[in-house]
Amino acid sequence: MNVYIHSSAIVDHGAQVGEGTKIWHFTHVSSSAIIGNECSLGQNVYIGNHVSIGNGVKIQNNVSVYEGVILHDDVFCGSSMVFTNDSNPRSAFQRDKSINYQKTVVGRGVSIGANATIVCGVTIGEWAFVAPGTVIKRDIPPYSLYAGAPARQVGWICKCGVNLAFRGGHAKCKECDREYQLDQDRVTITKH
Repeated sequence: MNVYIHSSAIVDHGAQVGEGTKIWHFTHVSSSAIIGNECSLGQNVYIGNHVSIGNGVKIQNNVSVYEGVILHDDVFCGSSMVFTNDSNPRSAFQRDKSINYQKTVVGRGVSIGANATIVCGVTIGEWAFVAPGTVIKRDIPPYSLYAGAPARQVGWICKCGVNLAFRGGHAKCKECDREYQLDQDRVTITKH
């Protein structure tokens, strides 16, 4: 297989790693993780059991992707951003080892900025953008732009990453000419 695994990285037996994927310094991939093709896992990344990562995903340094997280194709995770998987963590109380962690789903093409926090149990719609340092505690729609702690929607964003300005429910990207329709807080692409 055409996979690069740095000598300091640990990939547990049973993990599935796709063609062209690069796993860098001090990264640990757990045994039941599934990683797609052409991914890049930066320095000091942890991938937990039962994590599913699509193709073309880039995970920057110091990110832990815990059990229950699903990353679809082309997701970008900025340095030191955080996923959680337990909504009620307690150190003083023994948890049943068969705990079912809450599912967090990150849609295709989503970008999550450095130091953002994604609280478990949410779905981030495709091509959304989460600004650095943002705290996401609820579902966010496709093509939306969120910032702040707690997060609030500050706009809409094109598939190519440029802010969209809607007029009369329509927007055209000034960079790539894709066109969008906004109807009741839902954006759909009308021209690719």
